[in-house]
Amino acid sequence: MQSKRIKMMSIPGKLFLAVFVLALISPSTHGAPQGSGYKLIRKIPIGGEGRWDYLSFDPVARRLYVSHLAHIVVIDADAGKVVGDIDTGDPQFTHRAVVAREFGRIFTSNAGTSTVGIFDLKTLAKLGEVKTDVGTDAIIYDPASKRVFTFNGRSKNSTAIDPATGNIVGTIALPGRPEFPEIDGAGHLYVNIADKSEISAIDPKALTVTQTWPVAPCVEPSGLAMDVAHHRLFAGCRNKLMVMINADTGEVLGSVPIGPGVDADRFDPGTGYAFASTVDGMLTIAHEDSPDKMTLVDNVKTQIGARTMEVDPKTHHVFVITADLGPATPEAPDNPRAWPILPNTFVVLEYGK
Repeated sequence: MQSKRIKMMSIPGKLFLAVFVLALISPSTHGAPQGSGYKLIRKIPIGGEGRWDYLSFDPVARRLYVSHLAHIVVIDADAGKVVGDIDTGDPQFTHRAVVAREFGRIFTSNAGTSTVGIFDLKTLAKLGEVKTDVGTDAIIYDPASKRVFTFNGRSKNSTAIDPATGNIVGTIALPGRPEFPEIDGAGHLYVNIADKSEISAIDPKALTVTQTWPVAPCVEPSGLAMDVAHHRLFAGCRNKLMVMINADTGEVLGSVPIGPGVDADRFDPGTGYAFASTVDGMLTIAHEDSPDKMTLVDNVKTQIGARTMEVDPKTHHVFVITADLGPATPEAPDNPRAWPILPNTFVVLEYGK
């Protein structure tokens, strides 16, 4: 009976039915940002008071290291629970922790004392401290050179540390204020120069800047991530863009819009996704379609203040951190420090499919 009714339809009726059926069976191409499937998976409450900054992930131990005041909170990424705490003793707050597994150590960058703390990877006990330079902020471990590098914003330089001895091996003068670094694991180090809207390439063994490139239309790059296989950098910019850059030539290959106040970018080689997290509570997801092209895939709403993040390369989950915030001052949302932080609300939010 159904087939007879279709045959008796007028031409306009058949046309309408055809369009209706196609709409049901065809994937939507309208509004591309609908394809990631990322949603909130879990909340991991931490509590406490005060500021936070970067996260870092240890894929071997499956641990997430979260900065919070003078502490690095250690989270079991699979169980979703706090399993340790590193007290850096900094009077202000600690920016980030990185693992140098082959040396059995964790290194922290401490803002108030402009130092690097050295901790035992297993016991989390403090082993020592190294004086760096004013404005110690981001920190990274480079396994190719077997050195730890801090990036000192107000000093406009980088401090190189021998992780085995804790001794400073040199200081690299930079062309401006550094933000976040990245490595390719093959002897190349990159860092955003925020106040000049540039990226510098560094030889981590020679301790020299080898290239500095402008990254227009990006203004004030903050977060940085890397597709190591294709040598592509992804910089989050304070003028609400994420740009893709050829790490060999410095050429800007494309951009996608993001929210205000970006502070972190990550790349997941398993999915080809590049992520940017912004202070307005937005996780932007772009896809590297080819080494010369990326497209916007999704804008996932997180929570106000969630401007830093980390990616688990095994599960492809994204972790962001934030807290409940009071009424914004006039500088918000572009300035993360413009939001009063409500006590005992600090939380890790985990997103995935």
